[in-house]
Amino acid sequence: MPLVSEVGLAFSPEGILARATENFVSRSGQKEMALAVAEAIEGGYPLVVEASTGVGKTFSYLVPALLSGERILVSTATKALQDQLFGRDLPRLVEVLELPVRMALLKGRGSYLCLHRMDVARQETHLPEGVTERSLARVEQWSQATRTGDLAELPGLDERSPVIPFITSTRDNCLGSQCPRFRACHVNLARREAMAADVVIINHHLFFADLAVRESGMAELLPSVRIAIFDEAHQLNGTGVQFLGSNLTTGHVLDFSRDMLAAGLQLARGLVDWQEIVAAIEQAARDLRLCAGRHFMGAKLRWVDTVPEGLIANDWQQALATVHAACLQACTAIDTVSEIAPDFVRLHERAHQLAERADSFSRPCAPGLVRWVDVGMQLRLVESPLDISDAVKSKMLGASGGSAKTWIFTSATLGDDEKLSWFTEPCGLESASVLRIGSPFDYEKQAAFFVPLDFPKPADPMHSARVSESIAVWARQLGGRTMVLTTTLRALRSIGEALTTIFGQSADLQVLVQGSMPKRALIERFREGNSLGGEGCILVASASFWEGIDVPGDALQLVVIDKLPFPPPNDPMAEARSNLLESQGRSAFKDYFLPEAAMALKQGAGRLIRRETDQGVLVVCDSRLVSMGYGRRLIKALPPMQRLATEQALMDRLDSLTRICTKGYLQP
Repeated sequence: MPLVSEVGLAFSPEGILARATENFVSRSGQKEMALAVAEAIEGGYPLVVEASTGVGKTFSYLVPALLSGERILVSTATKALQDQLFGRDLPRLVEVLELPVRMALLKGRGSYLCLHRMDVARQETHLPEGVTERSLARVEQWSQATRTGDLAELPGLDERSPVIPFITSTRDNCLGSQCPRFRACHVNLARREAMAADVVIINHHLFFADLAVRESGMAELLPSVRIAIFDEAHQLNGTGVQFLGSNLTTGHVLDFSRDMLAAGLQLARGLVDWQEIVAAIEQAARDLRLCAGRHFMGAKLRWVDTVPEGLIANDWQQALATVHAACLQACTAIDTVSEIAPDFVRLHERAHQLAERADSFSRPCAPGLVRWVDVGMQLRLVESPLDISDAVKSKMLGASGGSAKTWIFTSATLGDDEKLSWFTEPCGLESASVLRIGSPFDYEKQAAFFVPLDFPKPADPMHSARVSESIAVWARQLGGRTMVLTTTLRALRSIGEALTTIFGQSADLQVLVQGSMPKRALIERFREGNSLGGEGCILVASASFWEGIDVPGDALQLVVIDKLPFPPPNDPMAEARSNLLESQGRSAFKDYFLPEAAMALKQGAGRLIRRETDQGVLVVCDSRLVSMGYGRRLIKALPPMQRLATEQALMDRLDSLTRICTKGYLQP
């Protein structure tokens, strides 16, 4: 039976999915996407699918891929979705379809316990702040029971824990086949299982890291896979440019010096003055960081000339030269002891690479790339391509290994035009087949949106204060259940502090602010606080909270966006892309800034309605959405929600949501 016919039967009301899957509902959009995926698999061509929230895209790509009988690679944007696919969705479908499929989960090496690094850490006499012998002992105890070494399985380990760098390896410090624990290495075990599996679940970071350095096994895996699927594909370009360029951080330099000192004192004490060499490297890293000491944390410094903006040329060039010299000095010292242990061979490679990068960043930027400096606790020097189009065309679409490979790219937000140009152009997929599938949700009944017209303009210093005052009124009316999405960290701090002050002396509502606890803990606390009997919560967040957050039901019924999410015009990447478009005779605003804002707005609004029974209101505190001509394009990118004309209409809507929710709570 042709694959398209087999897939059509599987998604029919009387098909195998309906018979074997509890609560399965045949959806026209889900079936349409599944048939399109099946056709792409049979035809061996790339397909881009925008499947709005509620379509059920996971089943739409997994079912035809599994029924094809081919080897499959599925890449996601987050490790959380990786774990969900591997632990829940994929096993469920394999059982329903009764297929003899072998599955494997493959993450980056930083997600796995490194037994050698753990052994070294246990021998260290001076552990840094936050890393205790007790925490290491707990990891060691777990290491004796785990089969996979996946740190996601270690209960209570926070993703920001300072112990993680001491129990995981990186491409820089891994000893490879020379490692004394190589035979038991969890990373190598995961790679071997991936090579033997029919379906492999990876993430975008791992995919592009390998595409850049061909180090993590994908070079062997990809040619044997005929179907590659990228879920949450809207993050592909952003992830790809991180790995296809080059970077040097003062953190990299300090990590190297710490590892060299530990290895030197443990394995070659007295043969080299390790403290002197390390002191020189650390001083060089500090001097480089001090070059940007006057700039605020989080700043991105444009770097269009030989020196980043606002920095003193002589100091900058001297600092890079000092880093280069200190790393070369380390190479010379390590050469004298390199035969003692494999640790020194790898340390020599790292020192040489750091020296090369320092030298490279002291020279002009290559054409077609953009440079900048990120200012934080560390200083990060970045050189990046403007997009991933060349890499996709040459290393993916143009490297099929002789067979017709099928590439599937899907997400809920990929563009605001029929060609999905926001995604396809920077990803080099202009010639791919494109499909857009709307949401099955009835947004006109389930959701409304409101734009206050009397607020200060977004650039006005009083804007955040007015937003905060209004949120307090709206959230109090609703009893919490409010998520505030800000476009800048400055607005995050301002609104978070204002709401904390307003509700600080009251037991009415709890204010949760991004950064006060880990992301996962914040979301769980928000759900709990807005559940039956909870005190009600307001969550104020930015950046990563605009997407990938799933809070269905009554726990979230009001999403407030402080202003239109245009990219900052002085961002180095935004400026470089704008200049490129202008040089091509195109409009940077129309072809870059506006589509970027539309996609971000669409992603933020997507937090509101997650199920067929959800109800809620979106408020965008920026009158430009309705007063400017381009606002029509932005509104068109949003789901077709009912518009509320006045704040009184908003308060009435919130009151009705409160009564509906209360009635629901009283039901048995």
